[in-house]
Amino acid sequence: MKLRYTCKEAVDVMVAGEDRVLTRGERLVLWMHLCVCRACPRFQRQLVLMRQAMRRWREQASEE
Repeated sequence: MKLRYTCKEAVDVMVAGEDRVLTRGERLVLWMHLCVCRACPRFQRQLVLMRQAMRRWREQASEE
């Protein structure tokens, strides 16, 4: 297990977390990276926003 992620690795883990459950080690190293990085938390918020928008779009499309 790596003890530190680069921004690219952190983004890869965040995106992978959309498709699968992250391991405890991945979550811990990601959390540590998010505590010290300024850009990655912003990307994480954007991922959440996109996930919510897609969920609403699917719900609206299924109603029609």
